[in-house]
Amino acid sequence: MASLEGQETRPTYDRLKETLFNVLAAAGTLDGAEFLDLFSGTGSIAIEALSRGAAHVTLVENNRRAARIIRDNLETLNITDEAELLECDVAEGLRRLREQSRCFDVIFLDPPYRMKGAYEQVLRLVSESATHEESAQSEAADSNTEGSQSVAEDFPCFGLLRHDGILIAEHEKRFDPGDGTEQLVRTRTLTQGESSLSFYRSRK
Repeated sequence: MASLEGQETRPTYDRLKETLFNVLAAAGTLDGAEFLDLFSGTGSIAIEALSRGAAHVTLVENNRRAARIIRDNLETLNITDEAELLECDVAEGLRRLREQSRCFDVIFLDPPYRMKGAYEQVLRLVSESATHEESAQSEAADSNTEGSQSVAEDFPCFGLLRHDGILIAEHEKRFDPGDGTEQLVRTRTLTQGESSLSFYRSRK
């Protein structure tokens, strides 16, 4: 699989990648999953997700050279039907996906080192995508009667993230991306070498 040299994108190293997918596999999160890969780089994380059972992956990458490599890798592996590439910045990509009412089981982000503000931005945008659904869920809860489906069953999506979905941020060990937002809470952090993975879930 083709790769990209330099600091414009940051690869997830093999040991950390293995840790990530072992956690997802143990939770049964990947089977048939809709997987969103933000700051995709060469697409290695999304491609690995497909190989481990994800049904479809969406990649967001605005670096032209990286996007070209992603397309080449998808074509080489003959998996273009299971993948969608948005060649734009992450804020624009999330806006488009929200307008399309897309919903994901797993959202993964791994910004370049210099983009420390990207973590807060993504957490905020994913959280904001959920707030417009809260009134509908509240109304459904008020009208929910015995024997009917639960609100979580009626509204499986919490904005861009499913109610039982997970958002994972890869970051430097020495950098703290935060404990979450009013809608998302960090549930665990795993460290491998100089990098860490922070896991977030819906508070609802």
